[in-house]
Amino acid sequence: MTDTLTISGLTVELGPFGSPPILDRVSLTVGPGEIVALVGESGSGKSMTAMSLMRLLPPGARMRADAIRLGDIDVLHASEHEMNHIRGARISMLFQQPKRMLDPTATVGAQVAEPLRLCLGLSRSQAHARVIELLADVGIAEPERRAHSYAHQLSGGIAQRVMIAMALAGQPDVLIADEPTTALDVTVEAQILQLIAAKRAKLGMSALFVSHDLGVVSSIADRIAVMYAGRIVEEGTTREILHSPQHPYTKALVKCAMLEPEEDGSLYTIPGDANAARAVSHGCRFRSRCLVCTDEHLEQKCENEEPELAGCGRAGHSSRCWSTIETRTAG
Repeated sequence: MTDTLTISGLTVELGPFGSPPILDRVSLTVGPGEIVALVGESGSGKSMTAMSLMRLLPPGARMRADAIRLGDIDVLHASEHEMNHIRGARISMLFQQPKRMLDPTATVGAQVAEPLRLCLGLSRSQAHARVIELLADVGIAEPERRAHSYAHQLSGGIAQRVMIAMALAGQPDVLIADEPTTALDVTVEAQILQLIAAKRAKLGMSALFVSHDLGVVSSIADRIAVMYAGRIVEEGTTREILHSPQHPYTKALVKCAMLEPEEDGSLYTIPGDANAARAVSHGCRFRSRCLVCTDEHLEQKCENEEPELAGCGRAGHSSRCWSTIETRTAG
């Protein structure tokens, strides 16, 4: 059984001091053998959260947190030498746009063999044999031939399968999948999702699945955390988030995912600009795009203070919205 991944109070800043944070006090847990999806619009901070866990932030980024732990491992305070052993062996990452992430100058076999030699200490011959097994295990036909291929010779689906083989080679406790099906056609997307689910079941690993697509995560995630402008605004089981969303932003995302038309026949879109929300220094960051704020006469509360995540239904379902707090108090 894998260990629990715990993130507490994670904040990341870029640019000059005083700039709005990219991530603002993000807290999240991924339990043993659990798949948690992190969803939200582009620019909400999902990928930055994933990169923070790997300690692979861009130059100039400033990260602080109360804690980032995987079981007894203190990821936050680990040295770079220690992180080189943690990456791949305990936490591994599956990136979007796999053909761009693969080294164009090295064969597939050489790249899959690297974590085997670094994390498991296999010899060259042992690693080669294991590479063939891994490529076959992720559904790649003719693995011996593919092991000698280069990135430009692979389709997007095959390249992502190679990336999965690389990510799982070191037998990690946690897989971080950052938009792993982006730019893949729907058939290949379904195959990749099935493969990740099968590996979770077989290996007992946990996963943090980053996506902007609620339709994708609905088939793979146990729980969903919804992120907006660098903060978690709602969290709950997949069923609760998709069928009983509480935060106005989550409701809007679900409505967009359902392709519900407006009265004039146009598809629903969330009004306003998500990028402007980061500059909000106080109050709810979603209030300028929120209809509930005015409908329920919560303007003053929403402008003055953003509430903490609080329970809004069944145990484990929480929302960062005055509307759900007011409803619960009234009930």
